Amino acid sequence: MTVSQEEQLAIAENPAVADLIRRALDEDGTSRDVTSLSLVPADAEADAELLTRQPCRAAGIQVARAAFLAVDPSLRVECSASDGDDLSPGDVLLRVSGSARSILSAERTALNLAQRMTGIATAAARFVRLVDGTGCKILDTRKTAPGMRVLDKYSVKAGGGTNHRMGLSDMVLVKDNHRKLWRGGDPSRLDQAVAAARAAFPGVPVEVEVENFEELRSALAGSPEWIMLDNMPPERMAEAVKIVAGRCKLEASGGIDESTVRAAAESGVDAISIGALTHSVKAVDLSLEFRPAGTVAS
Repeated sequence: MTVSQEEQLAIAENPAVADLIRRALDEDGTSRDVTSLSLVPADAEADAELLTRQPCRAAGIQVARAAFLAVDPSLRVECSASDGDDLSPGDVLLRVSGSARSILSAERTALNLAQRMTGIATAAARFVRLVDGTGCKILDTRKTAPGMRVLDKYSVKAGGGTNHRMGLSDMVLVKDNHRKLWRGGDPSRLDQAVAAARAAFPGVPVEVEVENFEELRSALAGSPEWIMLDNMPPERMAEAVKIVAGRCKLEASGGIDESTVRAAAESGVDAISIGALTHSVKAVDLSLEFRPAGTVAS
């Protein structure tokens, strides 16, 4: 399991997540589900299962549960799997029983959240498996869906990946555009940029993006915690590892996919950041299947 039971419960109780669920339900108009109100008797009870139609790494089960309960606290929701579990087609993530109208009204929001989160976790798990044995970590980025960062990054962790900075205040990350706009310093002297960042925000980790070995040596002179190797091929990454010789951590970034991630990891870098984990995620095919009341499989 890649996330603890405590983390799984905490993500659904996070105030930001609770607010996101509320806004998603409002967006879907769950208070006036005219189809269910027209066709489903008010006293109708139902049992349903949320299951996967494809192999996946589960994430968002407690979040889906929270969506059902936000519509109707009287619903009975049992989680049948845990975030971080590897599931096969037909496996059940959760079971929900109670008011048929309430289940139908919450269905789409619960599925939308769980499908995206499971898709991210599944993609992260693939990358983590591809670098197995190298000691290299798979990092996420800030390329997340607006308003959903806490869920996107949690899902990466459920897939076995590692979270990079959550927001701009967590780390100084000196990129090319910062250097272009920097006043009072030499943009080619990256050690000066590190010093300026440390003077402004003591104790905050510093990372510097570099594109060549000249920039690498310049940044290294400032002793940052991390240096990001931007769009370097694996053989250049390996040379950078030799130059740094353990004096800071190295992150590889840019254009790395499933076909190249193993070679990048074998170069000796400490981590590889993959923006596609969250900005190009493919939702996993999950489905809510209704059963005759009282017949949900145990």
